[in-house]
Amino acid sequence: MQFQLSDELIQKFEVLIQQQNDKELNLTLEDVHPADIAEIISELDLDEATYIIKLLDSVKTAEALMELEEGVRERILENLSAKEIAEELEEMDTDDAADIISELSEERQQKVIAQIIDEEHADNIVELLRYDEDSAGGLMAKELVKVNENWSVTGCMAEMRAQAENVTRVHSIYVVDGKNKLKGRLSLKDLITAASDAHIQDIYIPKVDFVNVHTPGEEVAQIMQKYDLEAIPVVDEMNRLVGRITIDDIVDFIKDEAEKDYQMAAGISEDVEADDSIWRLTRARLPWLILALFGGFISVTVLGTFDAAMQEHAALFFFVPLIAAMAGNVGVQSSAIILQGLANKSLRGSLLRRLLKEITLSLFNGVVLAIILAVGGTFLLGFDWLFGITIGISLISVIVIASLIGTFVPIILDKQGIDPAMATGPFITTSNDICGILIYFSIAKLILGF
Repeated sequence: MQFQLSDELIQKFEVLIQQQNDKELNLTLEDVHPADIAEIISELDLDEATYIIKLLDSVKTAEALMELEEGVRERILENLSAKEIAEELEEMDTDDAADIISELSEERQQKVIAQIIDEEHADNIVELLRYDEDSAGGLMAKELVKVNENWSVTGCMAEMRAQAENVTRVHSIYVVDGKNKLKGRLSLKDLITAASDAHIQDIYIPKVDFVNVHTPGEEVAQIMQKYDLEAIPVVDEMNRLVGRITIDDIVDFIKDEAEKDYQMAAGISEDVEADDSIWRLTRARLPWLILALFGGFISVTVLGTFDAAMQEHAALFFFVPLIAAMAGNVGVQSSAIILQGLANKSLRGSLLRRLLKEITLSLFNGVVLAIILAVGGTFLLGFDWLFGITIGISLISVIVIASLIGTFVPIILDKQGIDPAMATGPFITTSNDICGILIYFSIAKLILGF
């Protein structure tokens, strides 16, 4: 039966914790998946959550910690001593341990690493911390199964058994030479069916997809998605095998990147959670809101230059919100499509072809919307036909310009090495509002004359 979190269950845990009934707590959580334990912990207060973490065995605790939201996990870690954190890290794969320890201050990192008994494990964690967290080196785990090309099949099997004890899941078996340089991969079927006196160099597959430690995470995700890989080996500058990236790590990376892009598109400049401090949330939101405010000032200034229209054609101002909204909506739509194409590397063809395509598309959409607006304004609202034509032409022009801005601003930013996600949301909306209002009143002035 699928786990179901309920208020009654949470209350039960709160009572058991208050009573310090460790036996009943352990019994209740015995068959509960770590992901479900993380869900329970998230609903408890900090002291209760810490109590559960300290109660469970290190293996289950380590898995539950990795399932927690980053903000919740940080607060729990603050309640644990360096020794207690080190005990949990020893039960984790090196990539997960590095992710946990990277959330601590440098001072606490040193204290925790010093408490890790397994020196090799500690060295591997320290090595991973040196890499950028969004690179292949920062995403990889050191745990893997590798065999030497000169080994016999019999010796290989014995060595693999020893290595597999430290590997949670064996996705692939990698083949290296005497200098640990990646040579290829080994099929389990070929290994099992091979003669016992055969050598690995006679049966391994030399073709293997791999990435460098400095390969960006986005590129790693694209390679694994393109070739349907469950894991991919990572090599250093000398082509030496140093780790592997598994599908679960890439899924987490993609999820984190999607959340960052979504926040950036909404005008949030930092990676924040809903339960972060007011100061941090304000710091993340305020810059783009200030930009939007200045944009509003500019819009007001633009409107002020057309004060004559207020006296002669006051009805024009009724359509200002509509024109501004359509400009912002079209711009965000266009930029969203371009961002998707930039993310998955599907944008092809010359800029000229894309320019012509966007103009054609925006003209078609603009004409349809302009006809609806002009007809509605003339027959439903009672405006004269010249006013309806003015509104229609303005709308077409605004849609075309907004579409071009939404298309090419992300492309230009990407070519300049700037995250194109910054082009969406408040930036596109504000800039298109200003352009839309300026175009709208300029066309109205030409046609209506004021």
